[in-house]
Amino acid sequence: MERRIEFFRPKSRKRGHLEIFSYIRFQAATGRGLDLMTEAEVIDDFKEIRKNLKKVSLAYYFCEVVGKITHEGETNERLFDLILENLEKLKSETELKKLRLDFILRLLILLGYWPAEKQLLDIDNKLEEVIERQINSVRVGRMMLK
Repeated sequence: MERRIEFFRPKSRKRGHLEIFSYIRFQAATGRGLDLMTEAEVIDDFKEIRKNLKKVSLAYYFCEVVGKITHEGETNERLFDLILENLEKLKSETELKKLRLDFILRLLILLGYWPAEKQLLDIDNKLEEVIERQINSVRVGRMMLK
């Protein structure tokens, strides 16, 4: 059974905890059709990322890639840790192109699309081959971070 959580009540006290890229801990109560968030606590709001357009773009890129390479509802704690680790790095990283390429390579290895001991020369093409389409954030992928 598919479950959804209702987040966006205009007067909800928790809406401030739902900023984009926020890492939160929450509790939900079962409702009719939708679950209702009853408690929310911000663990990290990643405000350093939201202050820089290139970093915001790269964070969106991470999310788009993960969204296209995984199935909805799939649970993978190691993947969650990889995303969280890269958002942490993104807060202070200045070499965004290197961070992006490292993230893709580690993602492909983690999900079993590339052997860890083998060098990958064209990471972008391998990613597009795996997901069988181009990433919409191509400006971030290939042009913006050159």
